[in-house]
Amino acid sequence: MSANIIIATTDAEIQRCFPLMLQLRPHLVEMEFLRRIRRQQQNAGYALAFLEEAQHIRCVAGFRISECLFYGKYLYVDDLVTDSSARSQGHGRTMFRWLMGCAKDHGCSVLNLDSGVQRFDAHRFYLGQRMDISCHHFDLRLG
Repeated sequence: MSANIIIATTDAEIQRCFPLMLQLRPHLVEMEFLRRIRRQQQNAGYALAFLEEAQHIRCVAGFRISECLFYGKYLYVDDLVTDSSARSQGHGRTMFRWLMGCAKDHGCSVLNLDSGVQRFDAHRFYLGQRMDISCHHFDLRLG
């Protein structure tokens, strides 16, 4: 059975990604999801891709292409999650390779992401994809 990776463009496609995104981002509210995605698309160039196999979404990736003085042009992965019931079946690796291709196709010099310090399985996956731990990310919560 082959898997297809599709950029979610319709409201229905975006909504279909919500259950998987909820596994990664449990604070999300379904009634706000579409509006938040559309706002990120408009303001930050966010794209939502999903890997579909046998009419089930197995993996979702939210990403954007941007540019900064440090990296030049880069692809930043905001969200990457494989369905908990379908892990270790190659879906994450397929999506990651697709993201690498997308970055190369858009002339990016780097693909990067942040990962919570507690996500040890994700870290093993990223290191297995030849990613380096290149910096520490710091937050200052306002308000």
